[in-house]
Amino acid sequence: MYDVYSWSTSNGRKVHIMLEELGVDYTMHPIKIARGDQFTPEFTAINPNQKIPAIVDNDGPDGKAFKVFESGAILVYLGEKHGQFYPEEITKRYEVLQWLMFQMGGVGPIFGQAHHFRRSSGEKVPYGIERYTKETRRLWTVLDTRLAHKNWIAADEYSIADMAIFPWCARFEWQGISLQEFPNVQRWYQAVEARPAVQRGMVPMQSRGI
Repeated sequence: MYDVYSWSTSNGRKVHIMLEELGVDYTMHPIKIARGDQFTPEFTAINPNQKIPAIVDNDGPDGKAFKVFESGAILVYLGEKHGQFYPEEITKRYEVLQWLMFQMGGVGPIFGQAHHFRRSSGEKVPYGIERYTKETRRLWTVLDTRLAHKNWIAADEYSIADMAIFPWCARFEWQGISLQEFPNVQRWYQAVEARPAVQRGMVPMQSRGI
């Protein structure tokens, strides 16, 4: 059983999607980041970087509790432990890993900055808006090209790469993006969105009655 420390953000949602896809038992502990819950000593003991999400696997290696932070690392850990959504064959595994890193190093940081400058900045900063909106569109184009002849992001199967990227694409309106501009991404987006586990994972607190 897992203890999951999270909130309804893109990074939090991708871990909830994975857990829902696996169908495993977990307890959610909401970390209200606007209130500063991530800075408490209790949470810092789980993730010294004070960011959500983080998990505690109460049946970790050797049967001992094991803490995992960083959303990408959590997806890999869960995929390896349960043998699902993270292929064993080496070339497929690294194809999935490459696209997971594409999300971690590109989609997440860049889309996040676009959200900030387009929606949350206390003042309008044209340079920031232009820079991150332009790079966001470039990344959407990379995805659209990738999906031109593929149903899923990597390894010709639904994987943690899809789970990692989808919640960030779900904020397309925040990024000034229209799905119709990227028809291959739109087709993929609709296929992922239709999965019941994804629907539950995107609203983790509501789906668990919190």
